[in-house]
Amino acid sequence: MITAIIVDDEQHCTDRLSHLLKEYAHNVTLEGMYANVEDAATAIQQIQPQLVFLDVEIHNKTGFDLLKSLPEINFHVIFTTAYEKYAVQAFKFSAVDYLLKPVDADDLKLALEKLQTKISKEEISKKFDVLFHNLRNMQGVSKKISVPTVKGFVYLQVNDIIYCRSEVNYTTLFLKDKQKITVAKTLKEFEDLLKDYNFYRVHNSSLINLSYIKSYNKGKGGCVVMSDNSEIEVSTRRKDDFLKRLAEIF
Repeated sequence: MITAIIVDDEQHCTDRLSHLLKEYAHNVTLEGMYANVEDAATAIQQIQPQLVFLDVEIHNKTGFDLLKSLPEINFHVIFTTAYEKYAVQAFKFSAVDYLLKPVDADDLKLALEKLQTKISKEEISKKFDVLFHNLRNMQGVSKKISVPTVKGFVYLQVNDIIYCRSEVNYTTLFLKDKQKITVAKTLKEFEDLLKDYNFYRVHNSSLINLSYIKSYNKGKGGCVVMSDNSEIEVSTRRKDDFLKRLAEIF
């Protein structure tokens, strides 16, 4: 049984989420609902919940303020938020779960299913280290990414990735220190995550970091040579757009 609390200053949002959670009463016990950071911090210390549904904006404070005020984060957090591009992007980079308001029943179901995967307190703490790093650097280039592997999570600087290669439902990341990391995510997921950070999908199977291009060799589609001397094919249909992109940055 998972013990949970809701922290949200909008009553209609609290009402909706608590109503949706009734379907999971066999698995989730709702221990309380709190409308401000101070009461929520006290409740977390007293109740020691395993899960906190946490609003991003709470009056004149944020859910991040609440987390930073605690001596440790040893519980799961599912953020609830209205769409805001950069905050949501920070959640995705750090592999922290979130629900967009108004909360959808199917999205809640998926978020709760993820909790069945056992994650250590150390991994939870690392996730939030990555999240806070990215929130501090929302307008900068210093971004970290949390990627799930068979052994757990790996935390990387985005700028350390030279390129990504599709392996059907997996993706292999090639790093500047010559490491290779295989991740149970599709290349499309990485494209959506990284396209605003100087990454470009030159082929169905390849997503490259434009900062690491050494040269481009002409041909039907041509190919790029990366800083690690890997040669990566450029698809014919992407060639023109790719060359325009190169012209913009070089």
